[in-house]
Amino acid sequence: MDKTSEKRFNLAFNIFLVTGMIVAVTLTTIFKLQQPGVKTFMLLLAAFGSVMGVINTVLSANGHLLTFLFGFLDVLAATVVLYDNGIMGNFALHAFYFLPMQFIGFWQWRKRGASMGGENEEETKVRARKLTGKQWLWLVAGIAAGIAALYGILYSVDAAKLSAGKIDSFNKSKVLLDAVVMTLNIAGQVLLSFAFMEQWYIWILVNISSISLWTVALLSGTGSGNAGVMLIKYIFYLMNSLNGLRIWLNLCKEPASVTTS
Repeated sequence: MDKTSEKRFNLAFNIFLVTGMIVAVTLTTIFKLQQPGVKTFMLLLAAFGSVMGVINTVLSANGHLLTFLFGFLDVLAATVVLYDNGIMGNFALHAFYFLPMQFIGFWQWRKRGASMGGENEEETKVRARKLTGKQWLWLVAGIAAGIAALYGILYSVDAAKLSAGKIDSFNKSKVLLDAVVMTLNIAGQVLLSFAFMEQWYIWILVNISSISLWTVALLSGTGSGNAGVMLIKYIFYLMNSLNGLRIWLNLCKEPASVTTS
């Protein structure tokens, strides 16, 4: 595919992803606004955050520095919504990890050549890099340790709720899947912020795991009213991740992208 054809494909694909998610979020939000007892502001904030999240992932797939502006808006909206809903574990993760990582990512990408704009679009993109063999080992070990630790924490929390009679039962497989998704998200954000191409392997795993998680929630009826839109969201994210992997493999072929410092 020549550069002109690739630009046209990317533009059409990006418009499809963003438009599709806006339509899905809009329809879901309109439906939920009709329900009694809805917190209108929080619902609209969550919808806004979802759209910002899609734009963020589309921009990151294209190696554009603005990804961290939209990422900041996405995480900030999620942080407020999580706090309002009393989901304190995820609130802490967003407030004290994902939010600061947007600033770290912006700084790192600027160091690697990304900019807001310029005469040559290619020159504004981040110079991607690849993990070394040693870095791969650290990544795999960190993910394994993270999954084990988070599974233990989440299992203990659900077991305590079961003992206190707050829940009737809990699914160990779902707890494990939660731990996997959360750990992969943490690892993926690190690789994204430091411009490693391998982030897209992580995001593909995250999206497949999330699709499985929300499919189970939707079919079993145990998820919230947002299960349907969350499923659609991660299907869009998966398509974007596959496109991001394709783009970043090409970005890694640039001579300047071999630096690992």
